Amino acid sequence: MNSRQVDAVIDLSYGVLIFVSIVLIVTVGTETGLAFGFGVLVSYAVHVVWKMARFDPDWMTQAVEEAVDQTVGETVEEAVGQSVKEQVGIVQDQIETVEQRVERRPREDEVEELIEETVEDDTQGRSDS
Repeated sequence: MNSRQVDAVIDLSYGVLIFVSIVLIVTVGTETGLAFGFGVLVSYAVHVVWKMARFDPDWMTQAVEEAVDQTVGETVEEAVGQSVKEQVGIVQDQIETVEQRVERRPREDEVEELIEETVEDDTQGRSDS
């Protein structure tokens, strides 16, 4: 018998056992049938995990990698987004500070007027003396 035939027979036997649990529920009682049925389902889950590992040994690794990639991607995205928001806030504060400093500085025409007044005062002061 090859492995595929053995797997088919095992899967069929699990189906028969589930059918037996249904019959037990009807004939013997709910508690006994449910206990037997849950036992069959748990053993079937173990069988499926074993089968997956046998036919595709990397399936668990791939599933874990995908979960980790998704989690790390979301975490990094949130961290980068928060960091960018903080840095943008800092830069905006610095820009406002620079704008305030620029507004306090005299404009070019004001500087020229002051220079002209100073030159005129110097010229008048020299001509008076």
